[in-house]
Amino acid sequence: MKVNLATFEELHRPAYILEEARLRKNLELITGVAREANVEIILAFKAFALWKTFPIFREYIHSVTASSLSEARLGYEEFGAPVHAYSPSYTDYEIDEIARISSHLTFNSLSQMKRYADRVKRENAEVSLGLRVNPEYSEIHNILYDPCAPGTRFGISADRMPDQLPKYIDGFHCHCHCENGSDVFERTLSHFEEKFVKWFPQLKWINFGGGHLMTRKDYDIPLLINMLKGFHQRYPHLRLILEPGSAFLWQTGPLVGQIVDIIEDKGIKTAVLNVSFACHMPDCLEGPYWPEVRGAQTIESEDGRLPEQQHEHLYRLGGSSCLSGDFMGYWAFDHELEVGENIILEDMIHYTTVKTNMFNGVSHPAIALAHPDGELEMLREYGYEDYKSRMD
Repeated sequence: MKVNLATFEELHRPAYILEEARLRKNLELITGVAREANVEIILAFKAFALWKTFPIFREYIHSVTASSLSEARLGYEEFGAPVHAYSPSYTDYEIDEIARISSHLTFNSLSQMKRYADRVKRENAEVSLGLRVNPEYSEIHNILYDPCAPGTRFGISADRMPDQLPKYIDGFHCHCHCENGSDVFERTLSHFEEKFVKWFPQLKWINFGGGHLMTRKDYDIPLLINMLKGFHQRYPHLRLILEPGSAFLWQTGPLVGQIVDIIEDKGIKTAVLNVSFACHMPDCLEGPYWPEVRGAQTIESEDGRLPEQQHEHLYRLGGSSCLSGDFMGYWAFDHELEVGENIILEDMIHYTTVKTNMFNGVSHPAIALAHPDGELEMLREYGYEDYKSRMD
């Protein structure tokens, strides 16, 4: 089916639309950074795991990172390569299988390392082991996403590290960014280097984690490349790894839904959709952040109250679940909304597609790949059996 990528007017049911041309543009930029800075950049499954698109990714990158046995198996079986594994909670009943299918395995704590390192090496003598470290510095302002907040369960601070690294340990993993710019990485790197440089001679690699949003328009890519090159010059024996998630899928496609009703109460108009913020865009409520809506202007309001400024066509968007808070607003449109028309919620591919749920049994959006010529390939459609199978 051919679709108009501006309006998706041919669609009459909800769907996530991944646009191949936008994806390839991001992949080309990321691989260009990797090549120029002499680093490895890999895909984090926690942000995106649509395995039917892996043939596209394999044209550009060679490995992925996993945070669970299921993600590790997906990478090994469907991406076709041993994975970089990290988990805050390896278990006795999964660690052996994770070890067998990993090229790199990072421990979150010294206690987990002591418990499992020998066992992992018995399962896979070739796996390279690492420790996650906490630089005790972050510029993430939402505690929900801040791995360096006081009391964190992520990583080991420098004051708790032994002077001599345990046997088998080849690398450090440091993740403390969330959709940040390279200026933040520059300040973080200074803290990281100051706290952990004395262990660098004992290492083979450092993984600087995710959150490097290098595909965002205002991201300073030359600064990132220069920082990585400078780090290489100071420590030429270290291999550097980055594992962003959002950067690969940034602005690569929307969630398209339809208006099923218009309801007004106390002067507030709500366009009720056949998609749900709670089920299909959970980060919008957890974050919270408002998505952009194509053809509409975001209107800020205080505590959800009706904005004082008057707008002729002002609407909240309401989700399809029974959760009272399953709504967001306000948006000013340039026309009066009608039942049946599409609402296009921008940039809904990263994280959203892996965090969806089937609360209330609401109909789940399809997942589609839009090819550059406008041909829409349906990768997956969902129905009752998918909901029922979750209850088996």
